[in-house]
Amino acid sequence: MEALFGGSFDPVHIGHLVAAEAVADALGATIRFLPAREQPFKRAAHGATAEQRAEMLELAVAGNSRFRVERVELDLPTPSYTVRTLRALAAREPGNRFTLLLGADAAGELSGWHEVEALPGLADLVVFARAGVAIPHHPLIGRVVDVPAVDVSATLVRERVRLGRSIRYLVPEAVRGYITAHGLYR
Repeated sequence: MEALFGGSFDPVHIGHLVAAEAVADALGATIRFLPAREQPFKRAAHGATAEQRAEMLELAVAGNSRFRVERVELDLPTPSYTVRTLRALAAREPGNRFTLLLGADAAGELSGWHEVEALPGLADLVVFARAGVAIPHHPLIGRVVDVPAVDVSATLVRERVRLGRSIRYLVPEAVRGYITAHGLYR
């Protein structure tokens, strides 16, 4: 089984990776990380380009045979609608049924998604439960997987970088090096 885990990943952090590992275990799946080119629900501009976010993901998942980065959204028109991404993947990989992973926060916004009614024809929806976020009741959600609570966010990481504080252990070491080398989030 292949599961798709989309998001800004601006930057990818240990919370993303811990959740993906727990879901991979629970579902017996490989995980494709889908960096969004431009998320419709994000109001602020990304701190890193889509390509930089994909490169940080590549660094973060290196060495984990169950993880890989899927760059399909980087070539699609903006904003990055999940339904458009799933259709592009279905056209490229006919017959492959996908599982779409959503954090409980993203699942809470499902009713506002572009062409949400088309999702069941394209993928099965699995929500991973995050600490402190209620799991929404939505007819499209097929399964809920509990993941270990890791209280870190990309917002926290960006703020710490902006303030000149350490992000060691909040992001993989290779990602920390990339952020420093490229002067991101300052």
